Amino acid sequence: MSEFVGKTAVVTGAGSGIGQALARQLAASGARLALTDIDEAGLAETVQQVRALGGEVRAEPLDVRDRGAMAAYADRVRTQFGAVHLVVNNAGVSFTGEITETEYADLERVMQVNFWGVVHGTKAFLPHLIASGDGHLVNISSVFGLVAFPGQSAYSAAKFAVRGFTEALRMELRAAGHPVRVTCVCPGGVKTAIVRNSNAAAGIDVDVLAAAFDRDPGVSPVAAARTILSGVRAGRARVLVGRDAWILDLLQRLLGPAYQRVVGPEGARLLDQVRRRPLEGLREAK
Repeated sequence: MSEFVGKTAVVTGAGSGIGQALARQLAASGARLALTDIDEAGLAETVQQVRALGGEVRAEPLDVRDRGAMAAYADRVRTQFGAVHLVVNNAGVSFTGEITETEYADLERVMQVNFWGVVHGTKAFLPHLIASGDGHLVNISSVFGLVAFPGQSAYSAAKFAVRGFTEALRMELRAAGHPVRVTCVCPGGVKTAIVRNSNAAAGIDVDVLAAAFDRDPGVSPVAAARTILSGVRAGRARVLVGRDAWILDLLQRLLGPAYQRVVGPEGARLLDQVRRRPLEGLREAK
């Protein structure tokens, strides 16, 4: 898929961040859009922006964890637009905390949204992408799907799973001769609200964590979306977003598992910075 004019593009997690930027850029490129998000207010804002650009759009709230709802949604999109050409499984959540402090429910939620949401979107739309004769599937992993990071075990597990799932699927479709290209996207730091809206273990101060994330010179959602769509046009198997993603990918390639000796201490320092301190400890520090 080199151009998007007249093509139908599906974007999950379209209510903010990368998903919203993708929706705007696809609309400006002439695509017809099917947008979802669990955040109804954010989704409505994206729809308003897309329509201001003259884009044709179908939007409805959707929880990507709901397999049946995703399957029914895919059929409705196919019925309305006649074909589906591009699907971007972008919806995701974040969680910070060491495994010893993390509840099973927190692990399950991250896996259900970040991994199973991608699986549900892929399985529901793949028959329609194949039928289009010109399909492209984009699954959003992460730089933490390339390297692990302390405090991000749940998130890394889901994003590693997305990368493995996506790369295996790409090989399967190629071997079967199906007309669907597959791209795995690994963003580094992107200036979205995912951390500020995230959950964390009881000892983690999310406000401090978000402030630390905001200080990082990550790329804008607009720049991230531009990089992703450039990769789609080129049919790339993997798209890295941001300088940090390139650096960490190179580090892992050069050092193998020894990258953990570099990343581990940095992650431990960050976790220490974002831990809530007891009131007495704060008084003594003063």
